Amino acid sequence: MILCEKTSPVTGKSHTMRINATLEQIALWENGTLIQDAMPEATVDQREFLISGCTPACWARMFGAEDES
Repeated sequence: MILCEKTSPVTGKSHTMRINATLEQIALWENGTLIQDAMPEATVDQREFLISGCTPACWARMFGAEDES
């Protein structure tokens, strides 16, 4: 588990998130391995945070709450 800090492109604020990955897995992704292959244990939210800097709250702010129907 690593602690990652990113700046939100939505709010411009800095956020940190614990990512279920190793430094070796991060390096694999940075060198071209698909993120879902490099970090299969990381959640979708964790992987999105690494890719874009967006947290689940950012997505809710941009697109609203997910429809439960």
